[in-house]
Amino acid sequence: MASQDIPEEFLDGCARILADASATGRGLTRDELDSRRALGERAADAGYGLRALVGAHLARARAFAAAPRAYGAPGGVAPPVSAEAVLAAVEQAVDAFAEGYERAQRLAIRQEEAARREFIDDLLHGRSDFGLLGERAERFGLRLSVAHAVAVARGERVYEDGDDAPREVERALIARFGDRSPLIATKDGRLVCVTTADQGDVLDFFAKQAHAATDGGRVAIGRPQPGAGGVVQSYEEALSTLDLAERLDLREPVLRAADLLVYPVLTRDRQAMADLVLNTLGPLREARGGAEPLIETLAVYFDAGCVAAQAARRLSLSVRALTYRLERIHRLTGTNPADPMHRYTLQTAVIGARLLSWPAREF
Repeated sequence: MASQDIPEEFLDGCARILADASATGRGLTRDELDSRRALGERAADAGYGLRALVGAHLARARAFAAAPRAYGAPGGVAPPVSAEAVLAAVEQAVDAFAEGYERAQRLAIRQEEAARREFIDDLLHGRSDFGLLGERAERFGLRLSVAHAVAVARGERVYEDGDDAPREVERALIARFGDRSPLIATKDGRLVCVTTADQGDVLDFFAKQAHAATDGGRVAIGRPQPGAGGVVQSYEEALSTLDLAERLDLREPVLRAADLLVYPVLTRDRQAMADLVLNTLGPLREARGGAEPLIETLAVYFDAGCVAAQAARRLSLSVRALTYRLERIHRLTGTNPADPMHRYTLQTAVIGARLLSWPAREF
């Protein structure tokens, strides 16, 4: 917007102030400064740009300097023009106007941040009426009538909205996708990305950027779910996936809930899983050093595809030592890790032990 397009109301009293200042050499009074600040706030609220507003003030100052009689002092007497006094008055007037403008901008930003934070809290916890939530969502570029998916990134530290990591990720997404950019926020110290279900490439890019910005943090992606309630479901699924990855010590930096559905199924009947763990692995508590070293041996052996040499390297053992441990497990439990008939039972029990934090937590 050009300076000539600025309404006269935001220049109200400017020429009079210049006329008085040039005649007397005085600075602006407190009331005059307050009036400039108030006009600056009103101009900011009206949506005018500061650059154009400052230009309008300078244009008015040039007009006054070119024709001072047109802006005569009270009583119609044209004041003697002092260039230094006029410049000093312009500087004070523009500074006060900009101060009011920036104050209004800061207040608007704080109000916007508060509204955004309240919306995100309601969205991710489903605490608001879904109809009203859908209306509010449009303000932040979301249409909750379609399916959405949520990705959550967790690093070694807690992140807030103003931190470098979320800002860096958001800038990268805006630069890459423009109008397709998702909603990026922080929640409980984690980075959160909400986007429509058809934008899998956006979630993949977020995962890559978030992993780097959090110094190698882990990212979980929930399954797409329809409606406002679907955002909550996808978010909770992503959180559960992060928790699952920690308990199972999964190494992958990016995990998809859809790829890990077997684990919630295994733990759906907690008592049945606890019985399987105790009946299958309980005898390992009789081993020297307890059950934990042997459970870790089994977990690594299964993760290595039951390849003894590879498992031994991961455990920093000789193949002979690993074989001895597997034989020890066979003797104690009566199930042979090398036997395909027994392997599924043992592997399921090991997964259950890790999910239930056994034997560190007895049940």
